[in-house]
Amino acid sequence: MPPVFAHGRLRLYLLKLLDEAPRHGYEVIRLLEERFQGLYAPSAGTVYPRLAKLEAEGLVTHATEGGRKVYSITEAGRAELADRGGELADLELEIRDSVSELAAEIRDDVRGAAGALRREMRAAASATATPVEDASWAAAKEELRKAKQEWKEQARRAKDESRRAREEAQQARRQAKEAQERAREEVMRIAGQLQEQFAKSGGVLGNLAGTWLGGSIGGASGASGTSSTGAGTGTAGAAAADSHWAEDLAPTSDPARDLDRLLDRFRDDVRDAARDHGVTPAKLAEARAHLAAAADRLAEALRPPR
Repeated sequence: MPPVFAHGRLRLYLLKLLDEAPRHGYEVIRLLEERFQGLYAPSAGTVYPRLAKLEAEGLVTHATEGGRKVYSITEAGRAELADRGGELADLELEIRDSVSELAAEIRDDVRGAAGALRREMRAAASATATPVEDASWAAAKEELRKAKQEWKEQARRAKDESRRAREEAQQARRQAKEAQERAREEVMRIAGQLQEQFAKSGGVLGNLAGTWLGGSIGGASGASGTSSTGAGTGTAGAAAADSHWAEDLAPTSDPARDLDRLLDRFRDDVRDAARDHGVTPAKLAEARAHLAAAADRLAEALRPPR
């Protein structure tokens, strides 16, 4: 099975499992092993450090019950899960395909083993003129029966898991679409409020958006103290920045999905910057204005031409 937890996807799937119900670390490990039919069994050294990191980021919390830590998702964790709904849906589909591949491998292995066992039984029967139903013969038949039963059980479990994963993926896609629509409406509402505030104070929202898209937050801060940065400069800077930023994300045939991936990269970059440099109330207010300006500019770009 190809790896499905590359690029932080195990972190995302841990949030999904904790969103289903609070769980302790061993239960998370056991549940992962069950969902992959035993093909993927993460060690404690893989799961517990990631749970600790999620807790440090405020995405999960824990309570001690019976001497063990029981982890629960926080509202911040649910918000990230909603933001990455499209990525989670893709992950669920990949897990379903992996389980189907596992079922095919098990079926082939069992068929091969059963065929070899039948050949051995025929050879043993032809080696004597009067075959006897002795203990070894009965044991061989019992072994064959168990092998067939195990194959049927594995195939049934794989089919059930595949159906469940498909249903969850469809539900996740619906939830992701709804969350995206709510987020877009909220961003547009905030952008409208800030635009009104800028208009009342005599500011120019377009200049602020162009400056932020073209350069760093620090450059935009400098422009707030002087009038040397105009809309034209911000637009030129935006074009220069767009030519290199996130160029490692290869486009697909689905522009909506490509936009989701760009928004995920943008969010990760901003979070990394906040984690590395810290956030003060002043920086938060400034970042809010930049985000509103960017949202307004992007909404205008995505709006169909009149």
